[in-house]
Amino acid sequence: MAPSLWQIAVVIILVILLFGRGKISSLMGDVAKGIKSFKKGMSQDPTEDQTTNITENNDQNNNQDPNNKE
Repeated sequence: MAPSLWQIAVVIILVILLFGRGKISSLMGDVAKGIKSFKKGMSQDPTEDQTTNITENNDQNNNQDPNNKE
């Protein structure tokens, strides 16, 4: 049983009355920023991050004193 057009309209009107147009528009703006950030993160090459982490770990290991056993 799918909701009818009138039921959807009533729900939308109630949401607008409860939250107000300003709150809904700011929420949608935040959602859009999150999606853009997610897409930007997905488009970055993951091998760059892995190479950087491996290099940093090797540098940290090389800086430790081999005679110092902690």
